[in-house]
Amino acid sequence: MKALLHRHRELCERAVDPLEIAVGLEAQGVTDRTAARCRHRDVFSLAEELHARGPRDTERPSPEPQPLPVPRVRARWLLLTLLPGALGAGTVTGLRLTQGTPRLLVALGGLLAVALATRAALRHSPLAGPPARRAWRTAPGTSTVAGTGEGRTVPDARPARTAQPDARAERIAPGTHAGRTTLGTRVWTLWLLGYALLGDGLLHAVLTGGPDTPPAGSPEGPWPTATAPALALLLACAPAAWCAHLLAVGAHRGLTGSRTLRQFTAAVTPPLLGAYALFLAALAALLALCGTALHQPAAYPQALTLGALLLSARLLTTHRHRRVPARALGAAVLAEALALALPTAGRLPGCAFLAAPVQTLVDVGGEAAVPVLACGTAALALLWHAGRTLTRASAHAPTGAPE
Repeated sequence: MKALLHRHRELCERAVDPLEIAVGLEAQGVTDRTAARCRHRDVFSLAEELHARGPRDTERPSPEPQPLPVPRVRARWLLLTLLPGALGAGTVTGLRLTQGTPRLLVALGGLLAVALATRAALRHSPLAGPPARRAWRTAPGTSTVAGTGEGRTVPDARPARTAQPDARAERIAPGTHAGRTTLGTRVWTLWLLGYALLGDGLLHAVLTGGPDTPPAGSPEGPWPTATAPALALLLACAPAAWCAHLLAVGAHRGLTGSRTLRQFTAAVTPPLLGAYALFLAALAALLALCGTALHQPAAYPQALTLGALLLSARLLTTHRHRRVPARALGAAVLAEALALALPTAGRLPGCAFLAAPVQTLVDVGGEAAVPVLACGTAALALLWHAGRTLTRASAHAPTGAPE
């Protein structure tokens, strides 16, 4: 106990209640098993003793605690999250009205516009990721509120470290581990979206001896394009932002109304599961709408599993957990890439056995079985991980959690 008091001395000095100490301990990796070694039933019980026995900072008056700001709906992020779907719909309409070189120009311009709009929606909405620095380094005595997407600050329970005045310090340096992880996540996401658009048609062409021609951008031909699920996923940016906002509101209520970590977990679990259910229901409705409007298959299994995977990855990234989502997305990309590479390698003399696993899977479930299996497995893994991490107070508390 004396070692814990010494190690967390500054946290205990500035904490106003045991819950604040418990959140800080949880953020630093202290678990109920660690508390049991100190003869306490859980982390909160350990925090109560630390709060009772810990020293108080009487020389420097700590800032008065302020209530956490409630996440609010902003017209800015409402419009930005609608923009990718609107530009995607405009691009699909332009592709249907043009041919030849103008069609190629429309496709390239539409892809660029959608990419920029999606980036803006992810950076200025409840889906916004955390800053590159730790939350307690933002300014002396303040910290960023997680899950609001607003960049507000409240007094921090931890001592502030030296803040960097340079605005570039807020960006993620490309050479750091966090920068490489963020870059990898973007690349894997682009691959998965590209596979949703072109992958099934390309796999069919590969298994039948092709492809002999590039994609024509239409659902017909030797290399068909699945426009309906891709458009539905772009339109789903708005429901995803709403779900992230509702989760942030539920976490805020849990932080303000809970007195123990278990109470917070019980309070935030229903909003988390509700966010997933609401998003999948909205995505299914958008798939039905796009399939009907474009007269194409809605591809429910592929799009729903991919949507669940992307939502899980974004929610974890928003709450300062980058590594596991990047690995899950990378595993799904690897599975899809192998499904395309193995049949191609099987064309070499004596290597026909390489194509057998993919051919067997396609014979059983069709080309859709590959993305459903890859994205579904990764989505279930991230859902399990989100159930463990996003129900912790340290994932939503202003003190921040380690990545």
